[in-house]
Amino acid sequence: MNALGLTTQEASERLQRDGPNELPRAGPRSTLKIIGEVLREPMLALLLAGGLVYLLLGNRVEALILLGFASFSIIVTVVQETRTEHVLEALRNLSAPRAMVIRDGARVRIAGREVAAGDVLLLEAGDRVAADATLIDAQVLHMDESLLTGESVPVWKVVGTETPDHHPGGDGQPYVYAGALVTSGTGMARVMATGPRSEIGKIGQTLAALDPEAPRLRAETTRIVKLCAIGGGAIAVLVVALYGLTRGDWLQAVLAGIATGMAMLPEEFPVVLTIFMAMGAWRIGRARVLTRHAAAIETLGAATVLCTDKTGTLTENRMAVVAAWLPDGQAVDISPDAPAPSAMQTLLETATRASAPVPTDPMEIAIHAAHLLDAGTRTLVHSYGLSATLLAMSNIRETPERGQFQIAAKGAPEAIVALCRLDAEDASALNAAVDAMAARGIRVLGVATAETHNNNWAASQSDYTYTLAGLIGLADPIRASVPAAVADCRSAGIKVVMITGDYAATARAIASQAGIDEGDVLTGPELDALSEAKLAARLSTITVFARIMPEQKLRIVEAYKLAGDVVAMTGDGVNDAPSLKAAHIGIAMGKRGTDVAREASAIVLLDDDFGAIVHAIRLGRRIYDNIRKAMAFIFAVHVPLAGFALLPLVLGWPILFGPIHIAFVEMIIDPVCALVFEAETAEDNIMQRKPRAPEQPHFSFSMIGWSVVQGGLAFVMLTGAYLIATWLTMPQADVRELVFLSLIASIVALILANRSFDTSLSHAFMRRNIMLRAVLGVVAAVLTLTLLVPAFRKLLQFGTPDWPSAAIALGLGGLLLVLLEGLKGLARHKRARAVAA
Repeated sequence: MNALGLTTQEASERLQRDGPNELPRAGPRSTLKIIGEVLREPMLALLLAGGLVYLLLGNRVEALILLGFASFSIIVTVVQETRTEHVLEALRNLSAPRAMVIRDGARVRIAGREVAAGDVLLLEAGDRVAADATLIDAQVLHMDESLLTGESVPVWKVVGTETPDHHPGGDGQPYVYAGALVTSGTGMARVMATGPRSEIGKIGQTLAALDPEAPRLRAETTRIVKLCAIGGGAIAVLVVALYGLTRGDWLQAVLAGIATGMAMLPEEFPVVLTIFMAMGAWRIGRARVLTRHAAAIETLGAATVLCTDKTGTLTENRMAVVAAWLPDGQAVDISPDAPAPSAMQTLLETATRASAPVPTDPMEIAIHAAHLLDAGTRTLVHSYGLSATLLAMSNIRETPERGQFQIAAKGAPEAIVALCRLDAEDASALNAAVDAMAARGIRVLGVATAETHNNNWAASQSDYTYTLAGLIGLADPIRASVPAAVADCRSAGIKVVMITGDYAATARAIASQAGIDEGDVLTGPELDALSEAKLAARLSTITVFARIMPEQKLRIVEAYKLAGDVVAMTGDGVNDAPSLKAAHIGIAMGKRGTDVAREASAIVLLDDDFGAIVHAIRLGRRIYDNIRKAMAFIFAVHVPLAGFALLPLVLGWPILFGPIHIAFVEMIIDPVCALVFEAETAEDNIMQRKPRAPEQPHFSFSMIGWSVVQGGLAFVMLTGAYLIATWLTMPQADVRELVFLSLIASIVALILANRSFDTSLSHAFMRRNIMLRAVLGVVAAVLTLTLLVPAFRKLLQFGTPDWPSAAIALGLGGLLLVLLEGLKGLARHKRARAVAA
């Protein structure tokens, strides 16, 4: 082996032995692959199968409607998911690290996947570390390990003694880790672990072992569709047998069976689910939120717990000077957007002089921003860096008076105490100020100053006599949109829990600023000491998890799932990936997130905006509500359809509706279900109510019961119209026309009644729905043509145009709507009385 690095041959041999320095991952999905996955969706397959069945039965209109909706859903889904893949691939390319190594004694930049164990990495500000390595040289080296630890504050790295147990996080380590970012300084490190053997790789192995859950809505819809299809098919066969045996006309018996099967076959269910999910992905994409699995949007609407990391999600992922303290005890808060108070200018000036002239470290950038110093007035002539024994650095600058040199130092408060040789009383006052800042979530740096007239620089900065200048506090500011978004979650009954690698006091302070509810703080060591039962017992009181290791995040998510919660998890780092995949809904940050986190998530926020999560939750609840409205309408409208398919057979009446009539009705039902209800706006209280209980079925008995009541009322009114028309000895063709027009009017009434769960009819009319207007316009136009065009009337077996029948039909529809709204009003009044009691 070369004294500094590997030879090309050695590197090649080790890469063959260990494999490339990368985590196994699925390649980008091609458009053809996406189409294949879409076509394998159970709901879409059922939709296509239904269209083919109708085509084989000769019902081209119904077949074309179903196949048209299937094609529309395929196009929307494929376009959305292809767009998602293209964006994710671009993000992957942006995050692909390269590495500067020494090969054959020369510096060479190679792809990160070509780094081998034993390589020597050359590290500079802005580099992403390609593999786990041990430092062999470091000059003022700061690392951002937030993608691994979740901590936003860079940590100092120093050359020191290797230890067998090492994990990311903490100052003074001699180790650097794959995925960490060099924020300032330079260094050299020998690679000790690559690929799956690195800290990132261990997380990746955990990720591969996880199996995400399938959405409940899809499973429940598949089950109920199968049950309805089996039941409808059995009844259709029974109709054929009854009609043939009782009337002897087996051709008409087959037609009656087909009509009954068409009336009862719930092909609208897959239409609703596929269209709603595809359109939901399109709608949320307009808010710059990508959905990798469309069903996750609806699941997000049911979330009961939102677990969020701190860095970059709740905070801006940038440092700012927010507080300062002087040795006389004076302490002030500093606004990032306003100049520092004059009393603190000297302190900030000294801290600036202790920083690099052109800062790259986030803390030094924040210090420069707080005090704009003209560095040209004092020339930097010498520097002392961090060491394993003293976590402080000093810069020596020549003053305008030649021969005088000012020394400015900054570092860990305990290191500054040592440099200033403070007595017990002064050290105690400083430590109290440090504790007060730390309790507010502030990172504290001590600042000191010294002078010398000798340019024969001492061997160590400890050889100078320093005077304490004070303390400055830095913090990662909360995003401006976060408190309002957290408040929206609270009003929606969603518990927001923060999980971070920060210390408990810091985590609690940040949580308070974000508006997260007061509650217990549980640390990583405390978590390890709890059994599963004791952890479950404490979950309800915990709002902050602090000093958490990556593997513990996964345990927290699993604990909430076992408690019956629907868990949404946000994250951006590699350490977040297992918990993102294990959660019911994983939400990754697009801009700063790792490709591992994005691949593990169902939803990606392109703008890294926490407020977008609330928008997605609102949309998820809207989708769920509208699916329930559509399903309630479907159940309701099939009651009179099935009733008029069966009642004539049972009572020996003439058959009113054949396959053509049912197909005509389905031309109204399908667009209404798939387009009108999907476009319905959200309920006014959608974000003021608690999430639905996780165990609550999507198709509850109460929903089905209310649908049966609606459809039953329509069936009774239609039966009454039929009986009265028969009693008046109207011709059979005119009776068919009256009942059919009344059925259409009843369907329109059911549409309007199901637009909202409990709002008044006037309020429902005020809610804008362009698709409703379009569908009603088309229905009105088609019915007008049906009454006026003889060919249509002959096809539907109607008599002469009968405008009084049309007026009666409209009256029956209006009466049904008034009755349904009255029942909803009674239900509202009953619920209000129950709440008051």
